[in-house]
Amino acid sequence: MTFSKQELLKEITFRTSRSGGKGGQNVNKVSSKVELNINIRTSSYFTEEEKDLLVQKLSNRINSKGVLQVITEEERSQLHNKEKSLDKLIVLLKKALYRPKPRKISKPKKSAIEKRLKLKQLTALKKMSRRGNFND
Repeated sequence: MTFSKQELLKEITFRTSRSGGKGGQNVNKVSSKVELNINIRTSSYFTEEEKDLLVQKLSNRINSKGVLQVITEEERSQLHNKEKSLDKLIVLLKKALYRPKPRKISKPKKSAIEKRLKLKQLTALKKMSRRGNFND
């Protein structure tokens, strides 16, 4: 599934705050930490089936109100952190909505069966030749 950043931005709210940790004066005066919030339950971007799947797969990231949070504070720039959090959200959504193809059940080929049995017979013959007649 492909996601349009413009369409997702209509559903997303951003909150900024001061980032913690090292950084000196920049950390003390610039709000570079970005918290991206999207309400999965009230979103019109996803179908009901997709919403259920997202809530099920991302349950550890979704709070009781149905809000999915992505927090980014890696960069010194607020704009870069917004872009990174949006990219993280898209990756999360793609992983959660991915459905693997069902496996087609197949039988082994006749040649593969014959090869396996031939190797088995060779191994048995090898082991038989190692046996000594110790009763003499």
